[in-house]
Amino acid sequence: MAGLRGAVTFNAPLGPYTSFRIGGPADVLVEPADVDDVCRLATQARVRRIPLFVVGGTNLLIRDGGIRGIVVSLSNLRAIREEPGAVLYAEGGAGMPTVIGYAVRRALAGLEWAAGIPGTVGGCLVMNAGTRLGEMKDSVKAVRLVTMKGEIADLPASAIPFEYRRARLPKCIVAGVWLQLRQGVRAEVEKVVKDYLRYRKDTQPLTMPSAGCVFKNPPNDSAGRLVEATGLKGLRVGDAEVSPKHGNFIVNRGRARAEDVIALIGKVRRAVKRKAGVRLDLELKIVGEA
Repeated sequence: MAGLRGAVTFNAPLGPYTSFRIGGPADVLVEPADVDDVCRLATQARVRRIPLFVVGGTNLLIRDGGIRGIVVSLSNLRAIREEPGAVLYAEGGAGMPTVIGYAVRRALAGLEWAAGIPGTVGGCLVMNAGTRLGEMKDSVKAVRLVTMKGEIADLPASAIPFEYRRARLPKCIVAGVWLQLRQGVRAEVEKVVKDYLRYRKDTQPLTMPSAGCVFKNPPNDSAGRLVEATGLKGLRVGDAEVSPKHGNFIVNRGRARAEDVIALIGKVRRAVKRKAGVRLDLELKIVGEA
């Protein structure tokens, strides 16, 4: 940790750093002051062979035993700036709601699909976050990465293979993303964002701690529909519950533990397999130690 200017916390609970509000402790939690700090941290961790894990996405469940090594929060890297050609550059720790608000105020269209996604720009890139209106790959022009050697590398979007809820990036930390938007009319952009946010609030439990959609949609079907058709809405294990509002969301009713969520996932998968003959694959990423 020598020479780092950001905050360093030992044995830090990780629940507050996830949208699920669930997670055991990190051996060390580091909040780098800026990109130079990220480079320094990556270099020193590599020399000492200490693993790094970055928090910031929404589709994440951290087990109750926490994460060994260094966990990185980019909470201090949240600058946003407009560049020529309707381009926004947002640092990896900038929240998507903040970025959308910045774009709306400048009448820039192209991020409406992300209304209601609470994650960071870096997290949304790594998981290729998306909704029925679009996904992250539709908006990315280029990315700025910090390699595990502590070097800065800029990659065009064309060099990144995007998949369903995944971007195939080299091992790295996402320092920032250039978003290619287009000039629009502020009132029209704002209306699309508000209308879609209203739709999501009406159909998804956005006010409850969750990790977004738990399961990937099977080909030509909906995971939420399958869960609901199996009669599993409201099913609970401890304080983990299949949302009564949307079958593909598991919510934390207050004191859920990761083991509760994992047990509930198992119950849902077995029930859907038994009734519909479909094996649901996880969209949720589970990390850490039991």
